[in-house]
Amino acid sequence: MTKFLLSGVHILPLILLGSMAGCALMSGMQERSTVCSYDQAWDAAVDTVKDRSTDTKDKDTGLIVTHWLEIPMPGRTYGIFGRNVTDSRDRSRLTLEVKRRDDVTRISFIEERQSWAFRGGARLFGWTPTDPSEEVMRDVRNRIDANLKEHGCTVS
Repeated sequence: MTKFLLSGVHILPLILLGSMAGCALMSGMQERSTVCSYDQAWDAAVDTVKDRSTDTKDKDTGLIVTHWLEIPMPGRTYGIFGRNVTDSRDRSRLTLEVKRRDDVTRISFIEERQSWAFRGGARLFGWTPTDPSEEVMRDVRNRIDANLKEHGCTVS
């Protein structure tokens, strides 16, 4: 019995850490609400990401996920000597969810962003998570609003 309790003491911190990480990942999620049909909101969401290729586009579940888009980031440095990263870039992937809520349809969106950065160890460089770009999030929000209005919806 004490072995069981001791193993629970070791597992509990892992569970708490995992749940906090999940909440932190979704903390950057933004949401737009509209009074219009699900079909109109779906079409507006699809139009919002038409400039990117999509990995997932499932109308039944309301999920749209784009492929990674690589963005050059010249001038980025690393280390205490400020060495230039010759192949500096970020990559960005958008996730949109369209959900029905009674007489309101909600479009939630988030940007997952990673930087090509110095990591040390056997693999000196690799993709590391970074904060979503405020500029990209603002652009997506503005495009969603414009597309919803274009499809005859009111945005709140």
